[in-house]
Amino acid sequence: QVHLVESGGGLVQPGGSLRLSCAAARTLFSFSDMGWYRQTPGKQRELVALISTGGSTNYADSVKGRFTISRDNAKNTVYLQMDYLKPEDTAVYYCNSRSKLVGDYWGQGTQVTVSS
Repeated sequence: QVHLVESGGGLVQPGGSLRLSCAAARTLFSFSDMGWYRQTPGKQRELVALISTGGSTNYADSVKGRFTISRDNAKNTVYLQMDYLKPEDTAVYYCNSRSKLVGDYWGQGTQVTVSS
């Protein structure tokens, strides 16, 4: 059973923008804090941004001021707007849902490549 479906990755030039989307099952989304993580080969998965059920946000220092996480509770979707992208933002980006009530889940990942 697929709980999280990501979309929106791709190739973009440095300084460009992308928006990632993660659609979740309604019952899952309503009870979950949502997050975006990223991973590059040979490195551990790292937190990019979090948004709580109440809308509070938290960002990695490396993306503050450039990335914005948001959630649309009517669409059961979390977004990651990425602006002023840098080559070091290149990674596979994963959506995560976290809830003591319904458990933790990961999306399948979407590739973001920042290159000229």
